[in-house]
Amino acid sequence: MKKFNVVLAIAVLVLASLACQTLAGGGSDPQVQPLPPVDEPEDFQEIPDEEEPADESFDFSFGSDTEFPLPDDAENVTEVAGTVNYQTAMSVEDVMKFYRDAFASQGYTERDLLTTVSDGVFSMVFDGHESGQAIVVQGVDLGNGSTNVNIRLEDV
Repeated sequence: MKKFNVVLAIAVLVLASLACQTLAGGGSDPQVQPLPPVDEPEDFQEIPDEEEPADESFDFSFGSDTEFPLPDDAENVTEVAGTVNYQTAMSVEDVMKFYRDAFASQGYTERDLLTTVSDGVFSMVFDGHESGQAIVVQGVDLGNGSTNVNIRLEDV
């Protein structure tokens, strides 16, 4: 049952990643024509921008400012509520080696019983984080020379 949940979670992450890429303009349609410019009426009054108060409870960022180690070629790095997702040109095996080395050097230990690899999908769990939670690293080969990786803290 746990393997099914892991595979299902990775499949959802891959689909979400592909959907985000599509919405962000990953494809192009040569038949789409640009719209003509719109003339503003003479009595048009622009409403000044109101500064919205920052919502401190929403944790979302783009970029590589995260507590987890990332490979040098990490792309499309997003962090939402402590979960980091990115793509890399590294193979599944190379990503696993990267995290084994990186986390071992920080004193974390891999929970070998929970490490799974099958059909281009992997899941690893590391213990020793100061929060008491486990670090879960999951990835899937996207089939285009890149691997999608997801890292998060979780009670396992």
